[in-house]
Amino acid sequence: MANAIEANFDGLVGPTHNYSGLSFGNVASQNNSTRPSNPKAAAKQGLFKMKALADMGFIQGVLAPHERPHMPTLKALGFYGSDAQMLAQAAKQAPKVLAAVSSASCMWTANAATVSPSADTYDQRVHFTPANLVNKFHRAIEHPTTGAILRATFADEHYFVHHDALPSVDHFGDEGAANHTRFCSAYGAAGVELFVYGMSAFDQRQPRPERYPARHTLEASQAIARRHGLDPKRCVFVQQNPAAIDAGVFHNDVIAVGNGNVHFYHEQAFIDNTQMRDALRAAWGQQDSRLHFIEVPQSAVSLENCVQSYLFNSQLLSQPNGDMVLVVPSECYENESVWQYLTDLQARNTPIKDIKVFDLKQSMSNGGGPACLRLRVALTSNELNAVNPATLMDDALFQLLNEWVDRHYRDRLVEADLADPLLLRESREALDELTQILQLGSLYDFQKA
Repeated sequence: MANAIEANFDGLVGPTHNYSGLSFGNVASQNNSTRPSNPKAAAKQGLFKMKALADMGFIQGVLAPHERPHMPTLKALGFYGSDAQMLAQAAKQAPKVLAAVSSASCMWTANAATVSPSADTYDQRVHFTPANLVNKFHRAIEHPTTGAILRATFADEHYFVHHDALPSVDHFGDEGAANHTRFCSAYGAAGVELFVYGMSAFDQRQPRPERYPARHTLEASQAIARRHGLDPKRCVFVQQNPAAIDAGVFHNDVIAVGNGNVHFYHEQAFIDNTQMRDALRAAWGQQDSRLHFIEVPQSAVSLENCVQSYLFNSQLLSQPNGDMVLVVPSECYENESVWQYLTDLQARNTPIKDIKVFDLKQSMSNGGGPACLRLRVALTSNELNAVNPATLMDDALFQLLNEWVDRHYRDRLVEADLADPLLLRESREALDELTQILQLGSLYDFQKA
């Protein structure tokens, strides 16, 4: 068994961070549409969390934002002329299309990809599959750039394998790591990969939500397990509770989080919690250690309070001594029943020994908490050495990126501002400089023109 760690790669919030209410099924996104956003504050809140975790001894990386507004998509949809002319046409004829191609949703890198570490794969390399995010137009345009960023960050083909996204059709709707959790006794040991889906595309007999869409399919998860070369005996496929989806739990990471040998989830997370536990135990199969299931009852924390506070959209991090830290948004502290539960949890005999609270209100207002902002990648020491070092957080990068944000980001943005050609120019100047800071090469379409 190789020595390995878990690294977290957070999405850097982009210059066009705004609230346009694009994500049907995401309660926070819908409730906060039309409010002004603060891109500068959003980026700095994310950077502060990254640096704090790096200071705690965790490996922390940065993933670049995407070019927004995405002019190639506007051109493909029939708008023409100069950039300024296309923006004006879109603002007049299809303002929600303009909002969609301006969305900074790539900041939530839990949706960037599904990652399987080398300890689990047939060729003992780390496998990445960018999520097609086909259920939402503003996210479905992300995967080509996401794949390019991942390739520039994890470039060494000796250690890393990059797949294309699954076919962009509803039958293979893939929401990435937001519906995927890995359990292991150690990061370098073979693990159990839990895939959570909202519905089966081909089996109409399975229950489905009635109000909001089930974005992720069983068929997508099965395809990723095959292409990553995972051991079928160590893969578990579990259906999300349709009632939870209808309550606003659009991804599994809004109602469950796991790490190591701990699964922390709500009573109403899955369609059959007993089946989930039995399947994980069977796949785990280890006599020298056991899985810890921490089920939060509805009587302690209601489903509504889960969605409001994003209790489960937290990061569960392992310290060297085996104790775990739960990183939660400040909304958990502000919710009486949630904070009471967390206070009681710390006093219980579980691996979760510490709670860290972060202010991520800019992200939370659009429906993304700490877990949404990060992509987890388990890496051996050799694999970590092969990662693009310019993307790893330290004191110098933290200072560089804060100064970069100060130079390029606005502190107020409303939907009408998305038609401003100056915003496009500002964003391109920012991204061009960022690719030099992070040593990513020419990633974006405007850099290749």
